Amino acid sequence: MTDTMSAYADRISTAAAAVELVKPGEHVFLGTGCATPLSLVAALEARRPSPPDVELFHFLTSGLAEGGAPYETRFRHRAFFVGSDMSPLVRSGAAEYVPISLVQIPELIANGRIRADVAMVQVTPPDEHGWVSLGRCRDGDTARGCHDHRRSQPTHAAHARGYADPHERIARFVPVEREVTEYRHPPIDDIAEQVARYVAEIIEDGATLQIDLGRIPNEALKHLKRRRNLGIHSNVITEGVLDLIKTGVITGAQKTLHPGRVVASFCLGTRELYDFIHDNPLFEFRPIEYVADPAIVARNHAMVSLSQAFAIDLTGQVCADQFEGGFYGGVSTLPDFHRGAVRSPGGKSIICLRSTTDDGERSRIRFQLLPGEGVGLARHDVHYVVTEFGIAYLFGKSMQERSLALIEIAHPKFREQLLTQAREAHLVRSDQRVMSPRQYMVEEERIVDLADQRRVLIRPARADDAMELKDLFHALSAQDVYTRFFRRMTSLSYEDAQRLCNVDFDRDVAFVAVAGPRENEKIIGTGAYFLNPTTNYAEVAYMIAPAWQGCRVGGGLQKRLREFAQARRIKGFIAEILPSNQKMIRLARAAGDLIEQEDDEDGCKIKTTF
Repeated sequence: MTDTMSAYADRISTAAAAVELVKPGEHVFLGTGCATPLSLVAALEARRPSPPDVELFHFLTSGLAEGGAPYETRFRHRAFFVGSDMSPLVRSGAAEYVPISLVQIPELIANGRIRADVAMVQVTPPDEHGWVSLGRCRDGDTARGCHDHRRSQPTHAAHARGYADPHERIARFVPVEREVTEYRHPPIDDIAEQVARYVAEIIEDGATLQIDLGRIPNEALKHLKRRRNLGIHSNVITEGVLDLIKTGVITGAQKTLHPGRVVASFCLGTRELYDFIHDNPLFEFRPIEYVADPAIVARNHAMVSLSQAFAIDLTGQVCADQFEGGFYGGVSTLPDFHRGAVRSPGGKSIICLRSTTDDGERSRIRFQLLPGEGVGLARHDVHYVVTEFGIAYLFGKSMQERSLALIEIAHPKFREQLLTQAREAHLVRSDQRVMSPRQYMVEEERIVDLADQRRVLIRPARADDAMELKDLFHALSAQDVYTRFFRRMTSLSYEDAQRLCNVDFDRDVAFVAVAGPRENEKIIGTGAYFLNPTTNYAEVAYMIAPAWQGCRVGGGLQKRLREFAQARRIKGFIAEILPSNQKMIRLARAAGDLIEQEDDEDGCKIKTTF
């Protein structure tokens, strides 16, 4: 026996003997995820007689309910996260959910607001220097907090390697021979897959990611294989990170904080992931109060926070830990990463959710959150919201703008009802029409290089573009207005603006050209066509901001409209143009292969056939 082994040999114990240290009325902290000490919890549950008034508190337990059977307990539980182990207990009242940011827990333990008498966590046996590894979860730091501020009894099961502590902190060691707890996300369906695809569209090269435990955020990782130099700074890492590291997508090369390192507080996945992390200098596990500190998060350039929600109302209030009255999930680090991401240069915060309940019978985008659905993220803090029907950006938007944006990404069968409710509550205008039944077609977006080296995005128009189109109209000169609308106009009515953007993408189609990032895009041009089903020709019209005329914006819009029309077997375009508008005449003539032009004193009609 080495001196180190001798030093702690007298503290080696059986699980049954170790849990005898738990006294009546004490509060016991349990390790998180694969660090949950299952053997010790089982021994505590089996202890007879049970110590009265003992309370267990924890974040995410994994594996307490073995073999799919419900977890039955003799003790009171306080859970900071309601997972599958805890959900039945919370519903029955045998466990209590504590809505709190994980960042605040160590401080509350330190100042005694959360009482911690005993900590049970998994560590490795002491090495030759007398240090034990906290493994794949840094809430051993919470256990350390228990030791520093109360009488602590951290105990041991042998797994993993990570940050270390001296063995003197540990009161009892319980050797355990069992496989580490593994976790795989259940398979997702086509709807969640589409949400994940849209989410991936927002994430750019060089971004640093925080991905929560939801299935959709983790599915989004699979659609990032064409990105370059992504980084990770996250409360948790899961299986999806592994593939992106192996394929060279995650390098951390552009991280501004801990470059080249994957930073997290704990991980949850398969043995393959755990083995990959073992002794791997790429990974750096730090305490949650550091990893999720908004000020620390914000130091990462282009930080992206991605979280899953259960419901959102038309004003943007997000419910992330309740669904139809039942608690599930938790506050976790949602507000912390969210605020850190939006303070990061080029950062983004994304909330994703399915548009309906799993049975398709109720909308998750609601006029108002239901009774029992608490607000986990305030409306003024919400930025991106993504469903399978598209992407909405809410930050800085008015109630009308955000209501329209959210209705447009709701399921089509609920849009009319939501719009009616919004009209009655004066959240939108009384003359607002229902939007297209289609989902937003992100696949129809195109980046266009202009003649002057600038780049713009040409995307399908949305109903909430109406006010931006009114701004575009007011940027036009009086002559531009006359050549576009064939009459003198001093304003563009809301009805006319809607006709240019709120279209069905079947008979009527509209695209806009926008400059700037998604978070602050400005419409600098629009192109639309209106189909005559009798002739199968479509009338086209364009409107380009003066500062962007002559830069091929009109040509980019026309190309996009033609591609869209050809894919739907439309014969060609018809454009009515004033004789003096030579630029538009040249543009119209370039739209097709066969050109017919009729001129008269009032104007010319150009018909192009593809």
